[in-house]
Amino acid sequence: MSKYVQDEKPPMTAEAKAWLEKETATQEDRYKAIVDEQDGLIPEREKWYAEFLEIVQTKGFNFTGDQRRVIPKEEIAEKPDRPDAMRVVW
Repeated sequence: MSKYVQDEKPPMTAEAKAWLEKETATQEDRYKAIVDEQDGLIPEREKWYAEFLEIVQTKGFNFTGDQRRVIPKEEIAEKPDRPDAMRVVW
């Protein structure tokens, strides 16, 4: 059987454990702040998406150089019917 480096890791010191716990708590706080900020933008993002969909259905978009294509309504995917459909941060 082969030996792997991760099988022979040294024991973690108390100082290292304390640092790891502190760093983990700090990162969880930062993550929560990011999630809260992104969730707060949901109403504004819904408006942005609606404006974008209106533009691609009326004016279209440039798909190559100066060629435009209008996207018909039937080609636009519907928003999923679930609570986390607008969630950005996982």
